[in-house]
Amino acid sequence: MKKAPPASRRKRSKPSSRSSTISKQKRFETTEPTLASGVASKSLLDIESLSASEIESILDLTRRLDARSRESLSGELKYKRIALLFYEASTRTRVSFEFAAKALGATTSVITATASSIEKGESLIDTGYTLQAHGSDCIVIRHPSSGAPHILARHLNVPIVNAGDGMHEHPTQALLDAYTMLERKQKLEGLKVLIVGDILHSRVARSNTHLLTKMGAQVTLCGPEPLLPELASTLAPGVQEIRDLDRALQDADVIMLLRVQKERLEGLQLNIDDYIRNYQLTVERLRLAKPDAIVMHPGPMIRGMEIVSEVADSPRALIQNQVRNGVSIRMAVLLRALKRQQ
Repeated sequence: MKKAPPASRRKRSKPSSRSSTISKQKRFETTEPTLASGVASKSLLDIESLSASEIESILDLTRRLDARSRESLSGELKYKRIALLFYEASTRTRVSFEFAAKALGATTSVITATASSIEKGESLIDTGYTLQAHGSDCIVIRHPSSGAPHILARHLNVPIVNAGDGMHEHPTQALLDAYTMLERKQKLEGLKVLIVGDILHSRVARSNTHLLTKMGAQVTLCGPEPLLPELASTLAPGVQEIRDLDRALQDADVIMLLRVQKERLEGLQLNIDDYIRNYQLTVERLRLAKPDAIVMHPGPMIRGMEIVSEVADSPRALIQNQVRNGVSIRMAVLLRALKRQQ
């Protein structure tokens, strides 16, 4: 009887094309989609992941854009298509991005949750794929769920700009706030910034805290305990918490007020009158801050709740400056996303 060849000499059968295909498919399915490094560097997903030099670069680009004429900017993003994907209602942010894109010569399309396939149940990722297939060069997204822009960025090959995601971050708001402070204060390092109000639910507070501390400012958070948990001081190094607004106002260079929703106060069993009495910025309270302290508000502002009209309309309030600077900052962010060099 002829002996069988040893195992080392036996011919190994080639895998069938079907098994090879299945193997490749499994490898594909276990690999999470990742954004190419070049595209990732052009996306703006949050402030927390940016370095101080990256923040300064965006602010510097904004200054250079502000120094140019409107006519000289109109061709910067010619033939580029920018999708504004807004799952939440917005006036300031959406209009600001739209004006910024059109000022640079880009074409914009606004997609809202109530007038698109989103209303029919289409997933976020599928909506992103659709916009990419249509030829979108960049997607600006606002979403009620924290992390939604990051999900899109992991699946798509176009830059993603976060226009506010849940309670997480609102990076362009923090950038425009910083730019507005610099117009009046010249530098952020050493600046004492007081943020007052509903810190717990505020993506603006988070982004501003990350940005300001990276740039060397001293951030103090102020509000009642249900709206300002002790954990908030761990947002960034050096952040302070003070419950007493009168004490927190002393030596403040910048006072940033946050919108407080009445229904949210009621849900947390906070008395509205008590909040107004303890945390509303009045003319008398403003005198406790430095004589040259400035007042800011990301909007929408509720007069008579967190601020009185006499303060909101005073020369020390830079609220309209913030709105104006929003267009310039978003022009810089879009240019950063869509041009190789600025």
